[in-house]
Amino acid sequence: MKRKGILVVVSGFSGAGKGTLMKQLVKSYDTYALSVSMTTRNPRSGETDGKEYFFVSKDTFEKEIARGGLVEYAQYCGNYYGTPKEYVEKQLEHGKDVILEIEIQGALKIKEKFPSALLLFVTPPSVKELKRRLSGRGTETEDVINARLARAGEEAEGIEKYDYLVINDDLDTCVAQMHALIQGAHNAPLRNEEFIETIRTQLKELAKGEN
Repeated sequence: MKRKGILVVVSGFSGAGKGTLMKQLVKSYDTYALSVSMTTRNPRSGETDGKEYFFVSKDTFEKEIARGGLVEYAQYCGNYYGTPKEYVEKQLEHGKDVILEIEIQGALKIKEKFPSALLLFVTPPSVKELKRRLSGRGTETEDVINARLARAGEEAEGIEKYDYLVINDDLDTCVAQMHALIQGAHNAPLRNEEFIETIRTQLKELAKGEN
């Protein structure tokens, strides 16, 4: 039976280390494809268009919404973020597990459209550590950091809607845990409906043959 990929949605507080985790996961295992999101926010220092994100204007983004070219999209801190549909569908058909980094609004929309999607929520071990990581970036003002912490408080209300919680304390341990959760999810009945139906049909045929 040909293995089809799983859509893996990774969310978490800003500063939780989602991006680092996913890059390490893709680097460590060859079963993953990292989806590149589209956004209207400005690139941070060192970010490249088409690598971290597709950086586009608000007008371009809204044209993609109108033509149905996005799996999902949402606004966060005044900017649009969305997932290009074509890339995701192609990778899933090729058997790759596609990892999307999406904030909570978008993640729940994905789950509505794709019930078999796997939702993982990444958090640091404590709020104190979260604030330390945000401050340690050196790329944001104190006002932006406070806004992200306030947003984290709102996001914390939706964590229980995810399939698994991933505590990002030690990077290597966390990567191994994520890989195990995703690979285990391949065996869930809702992701093997075609195989289950085949088994049922064969059992019915066998039963008829014995009568």
